Amino acid sequence: MFQGTGSDVGKSLIVAALARAYANRGLKVAPFKPQNMSNNAAVTAEGGEIGRAQALQARAARLAPSVDMNPVLLKPQGAAGSQVVARGEVVGKALAREYQSWKPRLMPLVLESFARLRARADLILIEGAGSAAEINLRAGDIANMGFAQAVGAPIVLVADIDRGGVIAQLVGCQAVIEPSDAALIKGFIVNKFRGDPSLFDDGLDFVARRTGWLALGLVPFFEGAARLPAEDAFGLRGQAASGQGGVKIAVPLLPNIANFDDLDPLKAEPGVTLVFVPPGAPLPGDARLVILPGSKATIADLMAFRAEGWHIDLAAHLRRGGRVLGVCGGYQMLGRTIADPSGVEGLPGEEEGLGLLDVVTALGAQKKLSETQGVSVADDAPFKGYEMHMGATSGADCARPMLRFADGRFDGAISRDGLVCGVYVHGLFAQDEQRAAWLRRLGAEPSLLRYEAGIEDTLDALAEHCARHIDIDRLLELAR
Repeated sequence: MFQGTGSDVGKSLIVAALARAYANRGLKVAPFKPQNMSNNAAVTAEGGEIGRAQALQARAARLAPSVDMNPVLLKPQGAAGSQVVARGEVVGKALAREYQSWKPRLMPLVLESFARLRARADLILIEGAGSAAEINLRAGDIANMGFAQAVGAPIVLVADIDRGGVIAQLVGCQAVIEPSDAALIKGFIVNKFRGDPSLFDDGLDFVARRTGWLALGLVPFFEGAARLPAEDAFGLRGQAASGQGGVKIAVPLLPNIANFDDLDPLKAEPGVTLVFVPPGAPLPGDARLVILPGSKATIADLMAFRAEGWHIDLAAHLRRGGRVLGVCGGYQMLGRTIADPSGVEGLPGEEEGLGLLDVVTALGAQKKLSETQGVSVADDAPFKGYEMHMGATSGADCARPMLRFADGRFDGAISRDGLVCGVYVHGLFAQDEQRAAWLRRLGAEPSLLRYEAGIEDTLDALAEHCARHIDIDRLLELAR
């Protein structure tokens, strides 16, 4: 089990790297995360959802994603708490304090999923959540030490030297946790190192002597990590514009942004400059396309959008002939109204939308989760993606759909002037032909980028990188 000294220390990518490295050795490897908290999710073949990181790790292990790989997923909804997803299905929502009482009921489900994975794999790579030293959450824990104790998993602690204080991170972790938990930790990995590694030899030796843990690796910063789907939206805030291309695409950073990896293929396009617009900044006047992304709390994000004055910027953008695309929650915001009569995402109510599409949305308790494929109606460009939403949208502009599914159904809506469109399908831009069609609409020449092939190349490079700097043979010896 790989636990961290904190969030965003690189646990997810290290598990992905090792999954590919051990799979390349011929082992049947499976990733597992007992409990995850993320609004970046993926749809599995069973029609459930799991954290995006576990889907990437499954891909690294050359497996199809399964709900058993992430049996508990918490999807934050702002002040409303978190939506609780158990083995791929929504089972309720809970505030942080309320959720503590859920854990005893969820642990048997977590252990069942783990047992199923273990029965069909040679090696399970388990990822913890947040910090191993969250002693305030230790009682009833199912994500870190509580789970490790339940299955007797040896633990490797991952620390991030890039944020500073790495020696204190590691030694301090041992100092505050219970001795019985500390006894499960067998070694540590220092991640995201920059510079001359020999300068940290004394640091590794000190931590090993002070803790009694094995120094299993000093991993240099891997620049290619930016090409892989991220799980947390924290990295988007303060992020500089991606790319130097002539076509600028702007994305407002909504407080509850979800499934933002939809945008990764555009970031990789050499002809595109992708700008994440933070609160307090206007939507850029020279953008050719504004994308309203997915949201886990659509009405709350719609209100935040207005509070920033972005609706005024968007109207000016359209007067200049710019285009607008709404994806999932962003699609719902573009309509005339959003109704949430049952309080699916917060308090029951109805909110006036941006009025750029002649559609209305009603949120309901039934969640649509499915993989899908087809072509865009305008140009027959193929797409492959997934649906993940709790709303149904209807109205006059749905008579001009964006997409035609392989089973004959349609999705999305387009305004009369063709400048505003919305769609429920996530993952559109990952398909090279579909992305190229969008670039042509924006007046750009498509590149030779092969996005999905690039993900595979990056996973291979990440595996080679970590295998050079982590003692993966010793890790196998530690595994039970």
